[in-house]
Amino acid sequence: MTERSPVLSVRGLSVRFLLPGGRRIAAVTDAHFDVAPGECLALIGESGCGKSVLASALLGLLPANARTAGHARLGDLDLLTSDERTLARTVRGRRIGLIPQSPAAHLTPVRTIRSQLQETVAQLTGVRGRAALRTAAEQAAARAEFPPDHLDRHPHELSGGLAQRAATALALVGEAPLLLADEPTTGLDRDLVDRTVDELRRHVDADRALLMITHDLAAAERIADRVAVMYAGRIVELTAADTFFGAPGPRHPYSRGLLEALPDRSFTPIPGLPPELGDLPDGCAFAARCDRATDACTALPPFTDSVACHHPVPAPTPEDIRA
Repeated sequence: MTERSPVLSVRGLSVRFLLPGGRRIAAVTDAHFDVAPGECLALIGESGCGKSVLASALLGLLPANARTAGHARLGDLDLLTSDERTLARTVRGRRIGLIPQSPAAHLTPVRTIRSQLQETVAQLTGVRGRAALRTAAEQAAARAEFPPDHLDRHPHELSGGLAQRAATALALVGEAPLLLADEPTTGLDRDLVDRTVDELRRHVDADRALLMITHDLAAAERIADRVAVMYAGRIVELTAADTFFGAPGPRHPYSRGLLEALPDRSFTPIPGLPPELGDLPDGCAFAARCDRATDACTALPPFTDSVACHHPVPAPTPEDIRA
């Protein structure tokens, strides 16, 4: 069977912010990953590690003082070199459906959810006619389990969970090959988190993929096929979700620390704080917080065998697996 091309292929993606006085903020550095058809890749890490900046780079939504490098290919299109006209007319909504981090802030406050859905349907699908648009909007709402009796409400009349569902419905209208969900469970209670990620998972099929950016490890465990761990702007581990959350577990000390901080694990926080992205060390950015660090960590670790670490947790040997 011929292996299918990835929906999204990222190679060497870096983002720098230029500040007055010549200062540079290294928000994302040399990111490499693919997202395959039918796959959910969860990009996880603490707040401020560069996850949302990476998402903004893919969508061409970075501020004017940002500079990008590398490639991010969506089919035959390189997102990083595409102009605003191409991104606005052919990418956002059509080839990438975005569920934003703050859905209420992205909904038009003076218009009902129904009118926003109908406008999106008309723009992305070409459906015309009042009755047809009404039906299509209701079908889009149903896919995201948005209650039909709330369609004529304005965004300020919705709870956080309903605003999230409205944003999800809008993101799904265009049947985009890539769904990008940026912290889609922020502010939701646990039951609604589970329902939200289950809905997102249902929309990943043989032709579509999901990139979910989150700091919610429980949500990632529930939905992801693979996990990419980001720290201080770099992806430090990329592995199967079953391996990450089960046995043998992640190999990077930071990844292990994230898991051990969970209430259902040892509930032990990682000591210290991440470094400032404008003042990163020359070597491993996690070394100051790591109990495995040695003098070797003053040099930047290469990304080898799915992990960027001089002293990763050893992978199990065949003998260990048999035992």
